[in-house]
Amino acid sequence: MTLPVPGVPGESDQPGGDTYAALLVPASAASRDAVQAALQEFAFTGWLAPPSVGWVVAIAVPGDRAVAAGRRGVLDAGAAIAESLQAPAFALRVLVDRQLVLAAWDGRDELGRYSSDPSREPGADEEVLDQPFGAEHAAAFAAAAGEPDAAEELEAVLAETLDPDSVFESERLARVLGILGMPGWIVASASLPKDVPTGPAAREFVRLGAGAAGASGIVRGWMTARVRSRTTPPPALADPPRADDPGIDPWLL
Repeated sequence: MTLPVPGVPGESDQPGGDTYAALLVPASAASRDAVQAALQEFAFTGWLAPPSVGWVVAIAVPGDRAVAAGRRGVLDAGAAIAESLQAPAFALRVLVDRQLVLAAWDGRDELGRYSSDPSREPGADEEVLDQPFGAEHAAAFAAAAGEPDAAEELEAVLAETLDPDSVFESERLARVLGILGMPGWIVASASLPKDVPTGPAAREFVRLGAGAAGASGIVRGWMTARVRSRTTPPPALADPPRADDPGIDPWLL
């Protein structure tokens, strides 16, 4: 019998697309056990994937809310994991399949943040621009992933403006994952607690509720879910591009 992560519905009820998020650490930089210990230290809620080639992956739940102690969203959790492990770490989030956010760190150093559409950030006002922002960090992302030669291709994918009426951001993410050598099944991770199409079976994941596994995780997960599910993390971009910015080039508007 497969039980859902406490406080989170088993199937997406988002209109228009899925919301999901993940943390990734190169397996060459930290073991799965080390990543699990760090996740438990920060009272992380989600799913730790079974060992895969090249990467340790954790799916954060819920993807658009607080997922760790200190009301951390997936981006703040990524920064905390990188600092704790003194290793490279990536955080990604897809919001209702209309926005992709990608960020990376190396220890305490943030390497860059990218948003495919800053205007879709929760709380963004009408002056925030809807064009991809942060594609210039592609070289840093590629280097941190151990794929430095892929920087140019990655930047082109990140900079592309997609038609939200015909293309989901999961499609962009699938290309990004392929370029960086990351597990492609992440784009289907919203299917948890059911088996992930093209990915691991649900029983192969370690389910964490507020950092604990097993029965105690179920209890702790329920206790924290009521608060975390109502907590919106800080915006992905502290200073997003705006139409009313006097320094913005007119051709961007």
